[in-house]
Amino acid sequence: MEYAIAVIDIGMTNKKVAVYDDTLRQLDAQYHNFEPEIVDGLQCHDLEAMEEWFLACLGEAGKKYPVKAIAVSTHGATFVCLGRDGKPALPCVYYTHEPVSASDASPPVSGAGKDFHRRFYERFGPAAELQARTGTPAFEAMINPAKGIFFAQEQFPQAFKNVSLILPYPQYWGFRLTGKAGVESTYMGCHSYLWDQVDHCLSSVARDLGIAPLLPDNLNRSWDVMGTISEEAAQKTGLSPDTIVTMGIHDSNASLLPHFAQKGESGFVLNSTGTWCVMMNPVKEYGFVPDELGKVVFFNISAFGTPVKTAIFLGGQEFETWSKILMTRHQREDFPPYDEGRYRNILQKADCFLMPELVAGSGQFPGSKPRVTEGGKTWFYEDIAYAVEGHEGAGLPPCFNDYEQGFAVLRISLVMQSLVALERTGLKPGQEIFTEGGFRKNEAYNRLLSSAFRDNKVYLTSIAEASALGAAMTAKMALSGKSLGELAGDFEVDYQEVQKSDIPELFSYRKAWMEQVEKK
Repeated sequence: MEYAIAVIDIGMTNKKVAVYDDTLRQLDAQYHNFEPEIVDGLQCHDLEAMEEWFLACLGEAGKKYPVKAIAVSTHGATFVCLGRDGKPALPCVYYTHEPVSASDASPPVSGAGKDFHRRFYERFGPAAELQARTGTPAFEAMINPAKGIFFAQEQFPQAFKNVSLILPYPQYWGFRLTGKAGVESTYMGCHSYLWDQVDHCLSSVARDLGIAPLLPDNLNRSWDVMGTISEEAAQKTGLSPDTIVTMGIHDSNASLLPHFAQKGESGFVLNSTGTWCVMMNPVKEYGFVPDELGKVVFFNISAFGTPVKTAIFLGGQEFETWSKILMTRHQREDFPPYDEGRYRNILQKADCFLMPELVAGSGQFPGSKPRVTEGGKTWFYEDIAYAVEGHEGAGLPPCFNDYEQGFAVLRISLVMQSLVALERTGLKPGQEIFTEGGFRKNEAYNRLLSSAFRDNKVYLTSIAEASALGAAMTAKMALSGKSLGELAGDFEVDYQEVQKSDIPELFSYRKAWMEQVEKK
């Protein structure tokens, strides 16, 4: 091969360094999880430990492959505040932290930082107005980076006075590798409140936070070159000082790039499933209809600077959490296969429902309490978890006393949430839906989802690690000067159509499920 590309792919849980050849074939990958660093009782990213591991992995890659470029892809909602010495001036707090003040609920629970969020919107503007201008919904915790910066200013006031530069997460890692700073569209436009998507400039929130002078000026493209690696990085990794580092990219937006290359920049909706289920519809124009404001629907900005209408929910986390309840109750670890007869029976009876949201305000049904309703009786998640631990109390819903039945009700719930999220992206009849990530292996989920969309074909993709591949594509564009479309011949994507079944019970069940979820 002529050259290799190293990709640092940073998920909230898993961190990865992968290597691709010049035809975008993955050659190698190393994975690691990092425990949070606790600072003043706050869960923070252990940036120092992560950097040490990244550099070690890059060094190993350089010994085996002719690495000429490095690209970085990261999860959203994270930024790093730097001092004049180029090092973090204050801790990088997890975006899952819910700021809780003395006037809020105690102990801290999800959604408990009501006073913090109230003060944020009183100072920077009503949530609906900010959503209309910045494409950003009102998340709980600090999933909006502007809230994270507001929290940092209040939590670390003295340290914040020493901040000379604020960098989005992908660009922080590029800075550590090159000593150069920059920003690019996919991260600035990712539910941050920091970018005005109407006027295409820093938002009023960024200005009112007083951070506009602390952010790099120009909005770059993901495949623009940030710089070559620094002398220090070259010494620690053994890589050539000529090794380039691209601007970096938000992971969900990176996962769109293989499909842009193969299918064009519109005409499909990507259903990217994992801890977060992220539904993304590349559209031609930015804008909300009035009843979307206040809901968890928003606009990302693609690597090409175009709008991507997006809806999300914590599908993977919901599946894992409820699965553990069932596995503990039945002392099993297997995942039951799809039994269409069982599922149709549940759908036809329409008297058993599992409701979101385990993390309040994280999905399409803010205010909904996680619970199971069966036969007109309700069991809340906390009571179910308590009962499974062996405590006497409210007990379990009958469906949870049957392992297969419990899993079926759970999977149906994920389908119900996905239908709403996909529709809120502006899905049109005839548009294809591409499902990738963890739910590709969930036959029940995919068969029901496909059957529910009579006018849309649903496909499973063969891309196992789309964000890393997308990041590698940006590095190849930088090295070769080729457009994204010109890379389509370098790799194949197998789009496997999901069989549809005639399940009319799906639609009546969905109506009943929606009536239940709205009861909150």
